[in-house]
Amino acid sequence: MGQKIAIDVKDLRISYRCLKSFSIKRSLLHFKKAKAEVHEAVRGVSFSVPEGEILGIVGKNGSGKSTMLRAIAGIFSPDEGTIDLHGKSVSLLSIGVGFQKKLSGRENILLSGMLLGFSEEQVRAKMDEIIEFAGLGKFIDMPVKTYSSGMHSKLAFAITAILESDIMLIDEVLSVGDAKFKKKSYNKMKELISKEDRTVLIVSHSSQTLRKLCTSILWLHDGEVKMQGDTEEVLAAYEEFMS
Repeated sequence: MGQKIAIDVKDLRISYRCLKSFSIKRSLLHFKKAKAEVHEAVRGVSFSVPEGEILGIVGKNGSGKSTMLRAIAGIFSPDEGTIDLHGKSVSLLSIGVGFQKKLSGRENILLSGMLLGFSEEQVRAKMDEIIEFAGLGKFIDMPVKTYSSGMHSKLAFAITAILESDIMLIDEVLSVGDAKFKKKSYNKMKELISKEDRTVLIVSHSSQTLRKLCTSILWLHDGEVKMQGDTEEVLAAYEEFMS
């Protein structure tokens, strides 16, 4: 029997409209339908990830990496194609996703956890552990809008790290916070992704991180798959291409 597949992506296409090309006032005055430029961020991407695999995703800025992760997490709807997670729970660890700025850190833990598909009881059971890991002290009961970006990322990391899902999507966050937290988050990340049946997708610009953590690499270029395979092989080709 072959390896079980955790993530199946087929012919994925995601476009969005760029609205900066016209003035809203002008379009209202003319009562004409303003033409918005359509940008195709992901263009016919297909790949599958076996259960327990740690897949690194590389590509220059604007190649569709974050857009694709958000679609897999269920935040964006694809225009075409399918994403099959085979009934597994998924969480996205990405800075700046999903916090309600007016609510406190504590309230956001509850909200984020429930958005990830956990029950209120499950989140409350892990609440103290999340708060302790984030290490925000009294700020946990202050509105998130008062947080520095470092505090923001600590909280985001703590929520995803403690509320464990079957599939973890990590978007360039291993470099967050101060040196002490970086070490703590890196060690926690290693512990989380080394669980045999957990499937992980990591978007990162750090080849060093990807070499240490990943079992294979997917290279996206201008919204298309340029190469997928062995970590060393793909990274070597990618680095040569980028130099």
